[in-house]
Amino acid sequence: MSKRLIYFVSFALVLSLAGNASSDLVVHWTLDEGSGSVANDLSGNGNDGTMNGEPKWATGKTGGGLECDGTDDYIEVPRIVQDDFTLMAWIKTDTDGLSLGAQGYQGSGLIWSDIGGVANDFILAVLGTKLSFFCGNPDLSVNSDRDIVTGQWVHVTAIRNLQEQQISIYIDGEHEKTLDHANSNPLDAHDVIAVGGNTLDSRYYTGLIDDVRMYDHALTGVEVLSAMQGRIWPYAWGPTPADGDLHADTWVNIAWNPGGYTVSHDVYLGDNFDAVSKGAEETFIGNQAGTFLVAGFPGFPYPDGLVPGTTYYWRIDEVNDTEPNSPWKGDVWSFSIPPKTAYAPDPADGTELVNPDGSLSWTAGFGAKLHTVYFGDNFDEVDSAAGGLPQGATSYTPGPLKMARTYYWRVDEFDILETHKGDVWSFTTEGAVQSVSPANGAVDVTQTPTLTWTPGLGASHEIYFGTDAGSLELKGSGNLGSESYNPGQLEWDTTYYWRVDEANNANADSPWTGPLWSFTTANFLIIDDFEAYNDLDPADPASNRIFNAWLDGFDNSAINGSVVGNANPPFAEQSIVNSGSQSMPMSYDNTVGKSEATYVLTSNSDWTVNGVNRLTIWYRGDAANAAEPMYVVLNGTAGVTNDNPDAAQVPTWTEWNIDLHAFADQGVNLANVTSITLGLGNRSNPVAGGSGMMYFDDIRLYPPAP
Repeated sequence: MSKRLIYFVSFALVLSLAGNASSDLVVHWTLDEGSGSVANDLSGNGNDGTMNGEPKWATGKTGGGLECDGTDDYIEVPRIVQDDFTLMAWIKTDTDGLSLGAQGYQGSGLIWSDIGGVANDFILAVLGTKLSFFCGNPDLSVNSDRDIVTGQWVHVTAIRNLQEQQISIYIDGEHEKTLDHANSNPLDAHDVIAVGGNTLDSRYYTGLIDDVRMYDHALTGVEVLSAMQGRIWPYAWGPTPADGDLHADTWVNIAWNPGGYTVSHDVYLGDNFDAVSKGAEETFIGNQAGTFLVAGFPGFPYPDGLVPGTTYYWRIDEVNDTEPNSPWKGDVWSFSIPPKTAYAPDPADGTELVNPDGSLSWTAGFGAKLHTVYFGDNFDEVDSAAGGLPQGATSYTPGPLKMARTYYWRVDEFDILETHKGDVWSFTTEGAVQSVSPANGAVDVTQTPTLTWTPGLGASHEIYFGTDAGSLELKGSGNLGSESYNPGQLEWDTTYYWRVDEANNANADSPWTGPLWSFTTANFLIIDDFEAYNDLDPADPASNRIFNAWLDGFDNSAINGSVVGNANPPFAEQSIVNSGSQSMPMSYDNTVGKSEATYVLTSNSDWTVNGVNRLTIWYRGDAANAAEPMYVVLNGTAGVTNDNPDAAQVPTWTEWNIDLHAFADQGVNLANVTSITLGLGNRSNPVAGGSGMMYFDDIRLYPPAP
């Protein structure tokens, strides 16, 4: 859900009765006290919480929060909900929760009121990486599909709805899952609620918790969003079809739930994301009072019907002319009409390690009645094949296949009127070379890559490489244990092809010709994209931990307050990234004056190649960070400071562009750059400052624009 900086009336006021405490918000712990052993209830109902163990006051999602150690920390309050109710909190886990089974009581308790056995009780918990809401008698748990990501603030909600006889969970304000639960009894078996632990089984939560709320009724979806934001939610929400859904028809009834201030709705619909996002005239359907729209029939938008194989985008802006912030621009949602060709092959296109005795299946194209399968180990022959026998089933068994071989297949669909030729898919059977790097089809690859792979059945291999897919050159051979190849300095913005053939004289099918892979080099120079780092033990020759490449202040904290990498694997950040799959997390604590990390270049030290003249660094901070100057230094001497003094507080990925002349003017030989340092603080005149967490990604050099 998008974040928007708009000011609203406090949601707490909306839920209040004039002159009285809220009739449904029965507990509200902001946890902003900062000291003491009581969590004060701001709902007006006097339901203060008593702390047990030694939870630590800490920085929360907003203001203060509590840190629970996973051993014995929790807050206790008399049980004040039992029939319809809603539980919610902001959490930031330090580690995965317990996962001793599939029920909520087998996880780490977040909000707990359970007596054991089959009883009228309930638990909200972190179950491994999932959110789990358990209700008893019968004992059932609704578990999330989405992961609770360690180290990130996540808003969690659990709802019991007696009228619907359902229990539901939400994550970050979005509905995650609902489960039927046929128990209309009050869940009053226990007389207390513990926040932060399952005290019956000693299964405690580890991490931060903030803004705990309990309501004595089942909140609606928009109320969940409003409570999460602490203000009325003004945006349209809850799209039908769900965002990204596959809609198997040529007409649709799109519907949504209105925002809290809505009087009418501006509706946009089209097949171009940018046009809908920008509100292009051709996508504006009109302003209406209703919360649904039919499309795909005569007299409605798209009167000739929706087109198979097309993705449609739509947006709802909520309108209230009496409100100064109106209209409230909505997110762009989408749904897709299935194509007339076969799709969703199993195994998926490009799959490795496929069982040679397995079968193939696919999803029929829109309106397809018959399917014709073509199969073989030659792409061109499969692509041009014709005259096959049609079949009614959407599966095909090719028979026993050879090990370590790439096969190709195609499915043509017949819908009574015509035949629709399918794409050619491929898979490779067990025993072949796999896990290649760069990945097949990769773009923006460094010009000095090392090609690697995992061996298959072969005892030896030959490497073929070049720019002509039809005429690769033999570049070398090797035995098991030497699964890498360094092609040297490559051209910029060029596509290269490669193949690894394996041989093993002990196998009758040997030799095996490998599949053809490709990658395209970048049109810029990559200094570090943080993709190569791993979590392997230092004793492993392949170990490449991020903090061993970027030298921080961990061993010299008296003069350098930086720490690179996460405390636990994965050490490189894999959730908060600008591009690719990893970025560099770096915490800073400038009580010692400065925090910096240095990367010693072992390649790409010539910063004049191809006329490069611009260094770019992507960074992301957090609004809660201390505002410290951000700087970059080359060769340990020449520094440039970011123009934005509050750069550390920018909560979105931001590109920092630096003219290389800024370093050359300080005497740096750009043809021999030996190191790059990223830091926060005043490097030349360190003064005590604050702390925070930064993320860096995609450090590159660009030539002048053409």
